[in-house]
Amino acid sequence: MYEPNVLGDWQEYDERAGLRVRVHRLEPGEPPRGRDDAAEGLTYFSVRVTAENRGERPFCIHLEDGQIDVRTGPDGESAFIDWRSSQFIEGFDVYPLRRATAVLYAAAPEASLTHVDVQVQVRVDEEWAGRRLWAGGIGVQELPAGASAGACRDSLAHQVSVFLQEQAEEGTA
Repeated sequence: MYEPNVLGDWQEYDERAGLRVRVHRLEPGEPPRGRDDAAEGLTYFSVRVTAENRGERPFCIHLEDGQIDVRTGPDGESAFIDWRSSQFIEGFDVYPLRRATAVLYAAAPEASLTHVDVQVQVRVDEEWAGRRLWAGGIGVQELPAGASAGACRDSLAHQVSVFLQEQAEEGTA
């Protein structure tokens, strides 16, 4: 496992020249097919995983249930994945200069959405590529009661939140 990527970063796969993947558009929102009863009391959010082919030949991409793991909160608890509403990539040929995107709907306690880690292990041409991790969150990280400013400022989650906030401000300027 390498250092985590920030949500929105592209990750190149050395073992597959031209293939790159990113996790992006982490945002709150209800699934299009309605809430699952098992998610009662939880806040829904969605995240997109995009595979892009910058190589010279097509890649057959599989990104299905079990290949995406979502953890939330400072303790990394598993988010509820709404498999019924999620849209996966199931054996799709991604030709050069093309993309395919999976949309995953998940739910977790609202307070834990400031820390979201998404781990992806894509299967390419029937072979597993290495696992990669993206880190981010929804909303701005606030200091917990009684925490020193220096301790939270140095945490990866805080650094990711600050980066995302700066990117959002640049996008609206």
